[in-house]
Amino acid sequence: MNLPRLRLALIEDNEDLRDELLFFLRHRGYSAWGVASAEAFWKELHRNPVDIVLVDLGLPGEDGFSVVQYLHSMGNYGVIILTARGGEQERLRGLNLGADLFLVKPVNLARLGTALRTLGLRLDGGEGGQQSDRIRLDDPREQWQLDVGGVCLMSPSDKRLALSPQEFELLKILVHSANQVFSKEALHDLLFEYADATELHRVDVILSRLRSKARAQGMSLPIRSVFGKGIVFTGAVQKSSDTPASR
Repeated sequence: MNLPRLRLALIEDNEDLRDELLFFLRHRGYSAWGVASAEAFWKELHRNPVDIVLVDLGLPGEDGFSVVQYLHSMGNYGVIILTARGGEQERLRGLNLGADLFLVKPVNLARLGTALRTLGLRLDGGEGGQQSDRIRLDDPREQWQLDVGGVCLMSPSDKRLALSPQEFELLKILVHSANQVFSKEALHDLLFEYADATELHRVDVILSRLRSKARAQGMSLPIRSVFGKGIVFTGAVQKSSDTPASR
């Protein structure tokens, strides 16, 4: 997916804030349109399809939670909640209904920009519907497989590296966008959406444990640190058309 070509929709009933956010999004190179209500959004969506929807919760008429739930049931949409309701109950409800990110107003525009980029990368290649459970890195020298069912990483020599939940989530992000460099800030936002503050050492700890575990099993992971830029999983990504088989 060419990220600047991402199509965005904003559902926000505050006209001044809607105009400010649309200006920011368009300035970043995104194609974006905005409406003041869910009802107007559904009408416009038929004429102007989008990839990611940014939605306020406190809307007139149909509320934002209903929009999030329905978009999730439709599939193929990225959803970011932008709301003044910053309570844990609202956050959990929004994420459980299918939102990808939950951002509290006043929105930090730099963080929103990072969130859009990382979410766009996660959506890359996902437009065709349900994603395969096993992602193949089709490099002729290294063919690694991330096995969702077994929660493990399999090496070219068929060694299995059992993963903790955080290690698995980190690899899922990197593998889905292999050869794309992720800043540690972006990885932190994706891994720790509930965090009030950015603590980059948490990403370092996961990476360090993952590499140490792999070395102990004689595996050299294709994860590289690019000085001044971030972390990358090297190799081209190809989704397997088969479901994971018992091995």
